[in-house]
Amino acid sequence: MVNALILAGDRGEDGVSKALLRIGQKYMIEYIIDALNGCANVKDIYIVCDENVENKISSKVKGCIRPREGIIENIQSASEYIKDKNTPLIICTADIPLVSSEAVDDFIIECESKNIDVGYPIIDKRLNDVKYPDVKRTYVKMKEGTYTGGNIIYIKMEVIDKFTDKAKQLVQYRKKPLKMSRILGLTFLLRLALGKLTIPAVESKIGRMFDVNGKAILTKYPEIGNDVDKQEDIDFVKKYLNIV
Repeated sequence: MVNALILAGDRGEDGVSKALLRIGQKYMIEYIIDALNGCANVKDIYIVCDENVENKISSKVKGCIRPREGIIENIQSASEYIKDKNTPLIICTADIPLVSSEAVDDFIIECESKNIDVGYPIIDKRLNDVKYPDVKRTYVKMKEGTYTGGNIIYIKMEVIDKFTDKAKQLVQYRKKPLKMSRILGLTFLLRLALGKLTIPAVESKIGRMFDVNGKAILTKYPEIGNDVDKQEDIDFVKKYLNIV
């Protein structure tokens, strides 16, 4: 059993939260809330959101937390707000309206069966190409195959602080290759760029860096990774939800 946190602090160019984009008769965030509410393994749902989102969905969740300046800060703020420190947390974005209860439950079960601190879903490109052939995704080539990541993470509450503190540094250095190479190691980055790394090698590197037991979870549900950023993405979602 886990608690769930939805990150819904992003705003569009018009200043309105992306979570309130309309898809058919529902707001985008309602698809995620409904999927989480349908999970057998989700206890309570919390949302990082502004007052406009809260006014629309507060009756469906346990609590709403005001957004701060970045994703990492929002996760830290939520970890302080959530009083249940003994229950792991899944964190997901508010822009994956195709996600299903079955997909989330499967991910949670896989993470808990491995007794890990952190779990992150990866999706085989071949699977995504079969189920969603018209979707453009960013992929990373590994020795085992070519994968994209999902928009959800499993994390135990007790490791959030040490995990997020180091994640802030990586975010800070994301446009500074020299400093990034000092953290990750030039050899590691070169092997990653050339597709020479194995999944266990990356898991081991991340585990040492953050002092956590983390695993990549190969999921058979590519909808976990299909996020909505622009109008054509909404059209794509409507197609797969059979909304005219």
